[in-house]
Amino acid sequence: MLASSFGTGEVVWSLLWFTIFVIWVYLLIIVFMDVFRSRDLSGFAKFLWVFGVILVPYLGVFLYLIVRGHKLSAHAVEDHQTAEVAAQAYIRQAAASRGTGVSGELGRLADLRDNGVITDAEFEKRKAQVLQG
Repeated sequence: MLASSFGTGEVVWSLLWFTIFVIWVYLLIIVFMDVFRSRDLSGFAKFLWVFGVILVPYLGVFLYLIVRGHKLSAHAVEDHQTAEVAAQAYIRQAAASRGTGVSGELGRLADLRDNGVITDAEFEKRKAQVLQG
């Protein structure tokens, strides 16, 4: 019954409204994320923005986009740069802890010998190979 009365125009109209709703939810999430990651807003200002967006959602989001929209991309870039610096520091720290070069290889060989994976004779043979280059 419902399928026979629901024509093509109604389907397109419903899809349009659903798409607008999804965009609205996306904007709402973006605004809340930006409010809470803003270091230049005080706690009270954050409260006012959140309260305003909850009290009058459409007007609150549109006002936020007009007043502070230029800072959205700046905050996103700043967060990305912070994450990139942290990732690079972690990679450097992880690479340094593994040991590189001759000393790292000798350390790994000693661990293998201590764990019983290789014998003392194999250790000496591989050590000589590592030291020869």
